[in-house]
Amino acid sequence: MASKVREQQRQAFLVAHNYDPEHLVFLAGDASPRQYYRWQQDGKSVVLMDTPLSEKPEQFCKLATTLYDRGLSAPAILATDFDNGFILLEDFGDQTYTRALTSENTPALYRIAVDALIHLHRNFVQKEACVSEYTAAELLREALLFLDWYYPATQDKEASSATRKSYESLWQQAFTIALRQQPSSLVLRDYHVDNLMLLPGRDTHQQCGLLDFQDALWGPVGYDLVSLVEDARRDVNPALKEALWQQYGAAFPELDLELLRRSSAVISAGRHLKILGIFTRLAIGQGKKHYLSYLPRVWRLLEISLAEAKLPNLTAWFSDHVTQWSIPHVD
Repeated sequence: MASKVREQQRQAFLVAHNYDPEHLVFLAGDASPRQYYRWQQDGKSVVLMDTPLSEKPEQFCKLATTLYDRGLSAPAILATDFDNGFILLEDFGDQTYTRALTSENTPALYRIAVDALIHLHRNFVQKEACVSEYTAAELLREALLFLDWYYPATQDKEASSATRKSYESLWQQAFTIALRQQPSSLVLRDYHVDNLMLLPGRDTHQQCGLLDFQDALWGPVGYDLVSLVEDARRDVNPALKEALWQQYGAAFPELDLELLRRSSAVISAGRHLKILGIFTRLAIGQGKKHYLSYLPRVWRLLEISLAEAKLPNLTAWFSDHVTQWSIPHVD
């Protein structure tokens, strides 16, 4: 019954904006409750985002417009119904980076994605009114998803109060220092190839289309770069990763690149912990077991980040408290 009511709401929204609902087809869903539909007729195509209010449709539109106005390829907003969670968007087509990448074009497409980040960081030097700070407390909250979900699912016990306290103390200190060691800009937070679109008819960095940025915060410039080069779903060649860091560093010669990379490794390690927790939660809580297949790569990336961040106390914590790496068992 609920799905029927929702279908009627979608149809009413389309009719109100002169789009015939007969030409609407389901396009895709993702890890969130959002769903996407494509409307096509007579060579015209738009995308309908159907999203719960908890997914911040109004925030998505504010940021899409801001990014678009600053010369980045966020989709143009064509119509909205924030009360019911509907947005009509410019259609970027089907060429996600994930689909477009080949062995031949991978370096070039990743360079375009880094060019888009460079443009972003050059044009967002003052905090946007519509975004909150990416604080050490928020980074810690995310890293605690590891203890809340992954840890009990693999260690056969809940984290003790002493274990949790030591974990919190070490990460709070590490995040606080890392945030001081690099400048801030708009952080899109899910900057990886599944959320990037290839728009080959555009110029330079605008060939990289941006999606899924409604949770953007104001925080460390290295966050989105490590999201791109340390992807939970895809291996990135170490030589390419190094070239992309050098590309970014050349664009901002005033930055201490070595310090930026070390502090970003701290941020990256926290992000991998968050992903271990979220993917475990998706598998256990929502039955999305395919996310478990990504966990070995995420664990490997966590170990690399801890080594690059030079955090011996945290490395020791994992040696002491995580008896072995394993994939959570899900019935």
